[in-house]
This record gives sequence, C-alpha cells and structure tokens, in this order.
Amino acid sequence: MDERQAPEVASLSFEDAFQELDATVLRLEAGDLTIEGALALFERGQQLAAHCSAILETAGLKVEQLTSEGEIVEVNLD
Repeated sequence: MDERQAPEVASLSFEDAFQELDATVLRLEAGDLTIEGALALFERGQQLAAHCSAILETAGLKVEQLTSEGEIVEVNLD
C-alpha cells in the first residue's frame, strides 16, 4: 500500500490494521527499502500496533466486566 494513500489508522478495524501490520513487518524484514522508507514504514507499524493493542484492551475490559460477577453489565468505555 502506498503510504501517501494509506487510510487513517484510527479508522481501521482490528482485522484490517493487523493485516497491514503483518504486511509492514514483512516489508521491513525484506530489507529492500531506503532508510527514509524504512523509517516511515516503521512509524506506520508503530501506529498500527498501538491501535490493535487499544482495541484488544477495550475488548478485554468488556469481557472482564461481563464475567466478573457472572452477569452482563453495560459498560461505556468512551
């Protein structure tokens, strides 16, 4: 994906962000980028990893809240 046309990280679903992160790692591991290109891709990868982590943390909090007392409790995490 061309980094100039890449969607905003915050707008990506977990699945899309994780797929892009996986592709980013593969491109970085290939080692065929300029230093500037590698740094830009690494930065994008950091953003994607943070986004995925935040989504997983939110999901974990919801599961923890749902299972803490064995009953379903509505939780607003916004």
